[in-house]
Amino acid sequence: MPDTNTIRHFSWLSPDDEARLFHQAPIAFSRHEGVERLAVALGATLYMPATRPTIANDLQALAGRGVVSAVLCLEDAIPDAAIRDAERNLVSQLHELASVVASQAYALPLIFIRVREVSQIARVVEDAGEASTLISGFVLPKFSPDTGRGYLDEVRRVGIETSNRYLSMPVLESGAVLHLETRQPSLLRIRDLLQEFSDQVLAVRLGATDLLAIYGLRRPRDITVYEIPLLAHALADVVNVLGRLNDGHVITGPVWEYFAASDRLFKPQLRQTPFEMRHASQLRQALLTRDIDGLIREAVLDRANGLTGKTVIHPSHVLPIHALSVVPFEEYKDAVDVIEGLGSGGVRASPFRNKMNEGKPHTSWAQRTLLRAEVFGVAASDVTFVEFLQVGDDLLRA
Repeated sequence: MPDTNTIRHFSWLSPDDEARLFHQAPIAFSRHEGVERLAVALGATLYMPATRPTIANDLQALAGRGVVSAVLCLEDAIPDAAIRDAERNLVSQLHELASVVASQAYALPLIFIRVREVSQIARVVEDAGEASTLISGFVLPKFSPDTGRGYLDEVRRVGIETSNRYLSMPVLESGAVLHLETRQPSLLRIRDLLQEFSDQVLAVRLGATDLLAIYGLRRPRDITVYEIPLLAHALADVVNVLGRLNDGHVITGPVWEYFAASDRLFKPQLRQTPFEMRHASQLRQALLTRDIDGLIREAVLDRANGLTGKTVIHPSHVLPIHALSVVPFEEYKDAVDVIEGLGSGGVRASPFRNKMNEGKPHTSWAQRTLLRAEVFGVAASDVTFVEFLQVGDDLLRA
C-alpha cells in the first residue's frame, strides 16, 4: 500500500528499467514539502475540466501513467451555465477519490482547483468536507494587482480555518501583463503582492492562449511561443521581474494545446541522429505523427528561458516533459563539480573537457540542477531522453 502523502517521479518503471536508466533514481517527495522543491516537482501539470464525470477514475489511472500534478478547472473550460453542475461534480469526484485513496497502487497526483471567482474557494472546501485534504491548492485566474489580493487572502483564510495547507498558483493572462504601457507597473505590483504571500505561492503560471487572444492570435502547432515576439517579450519580462533568485518564484511553461497530427508547413523539429543512434527511428516518426516534436522543442526553450515544468492538456504530453526534466549525467557531474570543486570561486575545465565550469557564476545554476536531480533523477551515463521515451512509449499513446 503506497504512502498517500508522498509521490515519486517514474514510480511506474520496473526495477530493472529503473536500474538501467538512472545513475541516481528520483527520490520521493512529500505533498507537504516546501514550495521550492514542490514547485520543481510539479513537472507536466495536466488540466482537465471539472465537468468530466470520470475524474476520480481518471486520476487513479493517470497516477500510474506518470501524472504527478493535475488541475481541475472551473474557469474557462466550463460554460457559464454549467458552473454549479461543475462544482457539484468536482465535489462528488473528490469524495469518490477519498474513499479509495488508501487502496491506490500509486499515490494520487497533487490536485489543484482552478476557480473563476473568490467565493468558489470556500464553497468547494466546505462542500468537500474531509475530502478537501486531497486538494493541494488553487489556481487563481486572470491574476492582477487589483484582483489578486482577494484570492490570496481567501486561500490563506480557508487554510487557517480548516488547518490545511492550501497553496496558490496565480495565472498571468490579462492585458495588463501584455500591453507595453502597463506591463512594467503591473508586474512590479504583482511582485510586491506575491512577496507578502511567499509561503503560500507555489508557482506562477502563464496563460499564453489568453494572452494571444487579446490580439486575436492563435499559435500554430509548428511555432513555439518564443517565435512570437509579442508573447516572447512579455514572458521574458515576467521571468525578469518574478523569477529572480533571491525573492522570486518558479514560473511554469505555457500550455501546449495540440495533440493530433495535421499537415505541416515547416520541417519536423526533432533531429534524426539522436534517435538513429538509439535504434529508435520508429519512435521519432511516432512523435512526429502525434505532433510531440513541437512540444519537445518548446520544453527545451522553456528551460533555456528560465521556466520550469509545463501546463499540458493531454496525457501523452506528460512523459516528454518528465523525460526532458531528468538531469543528464554530464550536466549532473558539472553541477557537482561547481558545488564541490569550485565552491570558493575560480574556473577549470569540465570533467568532460568540453566546457569551462566557473564557481561563482555557475553556482546558482548548479544548485537548481541538483534540486531537479533529486526529484527527477539523474540519467545513466549512456542514457538520453530518447530511452525514457522508448520505455514509456505506451504512455505516449494514451
